[in-house]
Amino acid sequence: MDSTRRSALATLGAVGLGTLAGCLGDGGGTSGGASGGGGTPLAEHPAAADVADQPSLGPGDAPATIVAFEDPSCPTCRNFEENAGARLRSGPVADGDLRFVSRVYPIVYPWGKPAVQALEAAYARDGGAEVYWDLFDHYFATQGQFSEDNVLDRTESWLTSNTDLDAAAVVDDAAAEAYDDAVQVDLDAGEAADTTRTPTVFLFRDGAYVTTASGSVSYETIASALQL
Repeated sequence: MDSTRRSALATLGAVGLGTLAGCLGDGGGTSGGASGGGGTPLAEHPAAADVADQPSLGPGDAPATIVAFEDPSCPTCRNFEENAGARLRSGPVADGDLRFVSRVYPIVYPWGKPAVQALEAAYARDGGAEVYWDLFDHYFATQGQFSEDNVLDRTESWLTSNTDLDAAAVVDDAAAEAYDDAVQVDLDAGEAADTTRTPTVFLFRDGAYVTTASGSVSYETIASALQL
């Protein structure tokens, strides 16, 4: 991983997408909105680079797509997932109307960096797609319990108790940054799309870009923009 790139991302100013801030390096703001200017095909939008290889929920041919850049250590991402994210998964995703694509973007607290390494290490394994989402949820549900010193130990314990994966091997790979290329693909996509805060979600309808929302994005904002 290019540490200079990560450091730059972590200190970006509050400019760019959306209307109000989410998590920056200091934990960010508490409200959010959307910015328009649609039309770019999904396949050509920088936020969707290599999108077929990213963890996703919902059918690939769904009429609407969300590409979400999130950091496990970001409190605003946690609020988004517990509210809008949960409603999207149980509603439009489950109904086949929405594909939700996850991209890791560790720019807030230091423990987010090894956490996303563990997420990518889990996802790369046979049977790891479901584990990715469960581990993702676990990080948000117990967010206040993690630190840079304990995140991999706690991750190994959770994987051992809740999955059939080789937990020690996943954590060893995370510590060695064995899947750093996958993390870098997300960082590059976010930077190319001018993502400066988390969560930032890029919304597509019928294969074309509609708008971007960031910060404390509501379900209603997304549902209205995507005609869900």
